[in-house]
Amino acid sequence: MKDLTALIVEDSRLARNELKELLRAHPQILLLGEAENADEAYKLIVELKPDLLFLDINMPGKDGFELLEMLDEVPAVIFTTAYDEYAIKSFEYNALDYLLKPISSERFARSLHKLSEQLKPADTKLEGGRLGEDSRIFIKDGERCWLVRIGDVNRFEIVGNYTRVYFEGEHPMLYKSLNQVAEKLPGRIFFRANRQEIVNIHAIAEVIPWFNGKLKLRLLDGAEIEVSRRQSSEFRDRMSL
Repeated sequence: MKDLTALIVEDSRLARNELKELLRAHPQILLLGEAENADEAYKLIVELKPDLLFLDINMPGKDGFELLEMLDEVPAVIFTTAYDEYAIKSFEYNALDYLLKPISSERFARSLHKLSEQLKPADTKLEGGRLGEDSRIFIKDGERCWLVRIGDVNRFEIVGNYTRVYFEGEHPMLYKSLNQVAEKLPGRIFFRANRQEIVNIHAIAEVIPWFNGKLKLRLLDGAEIEVSRRQSSEFRDRMSL
């Protein structure tokens, strides 16, 4: 496994020390710092941009899930928890793994092995602070939550003041405007089809000539997106059609 940077986010000083002791046996993980609450962690994550979070779920104030909701881009996450009922819930978030306290050295090593098997090399942010194709975003809609790789999103659709996100048969609501989302997306794979929708060009199955010089895009998931006249011209130039 390549060297990775990490942060510990845990309100218990004893638990933080336990994780630091466990990390001593894994020099490939460089610990950048630690935080005891979500607000402190947010500042460190934005500043230091770690590859991995060891994240306590149940903390005073904002919990671990609320911390993820604050972030534009989410690192890989290994949840830590003292409560069994959180274990199943954590997998709904597509977490890399979870560790049940107290954490044994064997279980910790298995978690890091799983990390080496699953974690892709980080795709760095592009110019202008945009996200990379392998960047992950956090979406919370009701009781369900996801950590979603940007490149796996088929399309974004405006719904009132918010944005619906389509990926792998799911379509939760992201509580940001489509314009806010557009500012962060990698332009090399996403295309603004019209005022309402942004499409992943890798998700396009067919380009269909439409009325008045416009185009229609049929996506791999069966959705059909009508491209505005202006954007149809831009799409032809971009795709050399």
